Amino acid sequence: MAELIVIGGGLAGSEAAWQAAKMGIQVTLFEMRPKTQTGAHTTENMAELVCSNSFGSNLLDRASGLLKGELKKFNSLLIEAAENSSVPAGSALAVDRNVFSETITSKIESHPLITVERAEITSIPQQTTIIASGPLTSDSLANSIKELTGGSSLYFYDALSPIIEADSINLDIAFFGSRYNKGILPEGDYLNCPLGKEQYDQFVYALLKADEIPLRSFESSISEGVQAGHPSYFEACMPVEEMARRGENSLAFGPMRPIGIYDPKTNRRPYAVLQLRRDDLAGNLYNMVGFQTNLKFTEQDRVFRLVPGLENAEFIRYGQMHRNTYISSPQHLLPTLQYNQRNNLFFAGQITGVEGYAGSIATGLLAGLNSARYIKGLEPIQLPKTTMIGALLHYITTSEAKQFQPMKANFGLFPVLERKVKGKRARGLAHAQRALADLDLFIANMSS
Repeated sequence: MAELIVIGGGLAGSEAAWQAAKMGIQVTLFEMRPKTQTGAHTTENMAELVCSNSFGSNLLDRASGLLKGELKKFNSLLIEAAENSSVPAGSALAVDRNVFSETITSKIESHPLITVERAEITSIPQQTTIIASGPLTSDSLANSIKELTGGSSLYFYDALSPIIEADSINLDIAFFGSRYNKGILPEGDYLNCPLGKEQYDQFVYALLKADEIPLRSFESSISEGVQAGHPSYFEACMPVEEMARRGENSLAFGPMRPIGIYDPKTNRRPYAVLQLRRDDLAGNLYNMVGFQTNLKFTEQDRVFRLVPGLENAEFIRYGQMHRNTYISSPQHLLPTLQYNQRNNLFFAGQITGVEGYAGSIATGLLAGLNSARYIKGLEPIQLPKTTMIGALLHYITTSEAKQFQPMKANFGLFPVLERKVKGKRARGLAHAQRALADLDLFIANMSS
């Protein structure tokens, strides 16, 4: 009989199962796919990436870079797999999503202490459990969680960006390049589609007039301040058409900003640029950076082909939207990721209100370690607030419940530095150096 049950084989659940098994715990990992699909996933693999293929910057003076650095100190399985399946993306860590998920699946299924069950869990088990069911938690389990929390769960809508076949991109117009030439590949890590002012205006006009897919009526309570019948979007995954409604130049100052990009054919900066990032190792697929959308598929064909260079684009995956579910963590979770009314129940991943791939992995890692420690009769660990993982978990478990929204790693979560440091990047590096030093000390004390 398993000592630990993990519900969900996504990023958090896979990391949690691996970390607990490393500590000698017998784990049963339940993943409902492929018997029950989510509407966003396309495979049965563990840790399938359904949104971007980027894990964010690797630079230490960036929050995502520090978070990955901390995870590496805990020997994160998923960060190691991401680095081993990386594709060129400048200073960011982007992966071949198929190689990445296939690697994780193989590692999990071959571990002698992990049993994978392809079945849906509809109610919360009584034994030690980690709920890492993700933002697409099934209705049955979601209802069980609502019952547990007294209905204190929230949700928002998340959006995916389209993926385009590389051979269908017109390289007579599109060009390779990275902002300020900060790329890994000699030709540049991104494909750039330049737009002049008139082309940009025509594109935005068509985008605003395009038909969208009707959203389902809400199935759970709505965040305070959001009127019934209107979706609550998470800012980091705002649909491009919704962003365009905020002003005629909102895209030109957002995902289509041309800063640091120069068209080699004109030696001039375009008025706007649509960037495409490699989505696989072979360079056969590119995703539209920052172009999450809820347009009807026929409208995506029509509108996105108005972008110079994409007039014959072949879409391998259309953009789409789906509901994300998360609990009110400030009301229900401890910084150890334990449910505050039941010590042998843990939550991990986006269902806790963390955002970003590395954030989900971090919660899975901590939940895996702490559930194993709980089973062994050891005190669960709580990471210092001066570390990125510790600061992120402190935020989601102690912030004001009424104002709580999903949060990704950022330096604004940290306590102030002991000394003043001028410059955003210099302050980020100072935070990172303090975080890694404090984490080294914390890990050393854990081992002693």
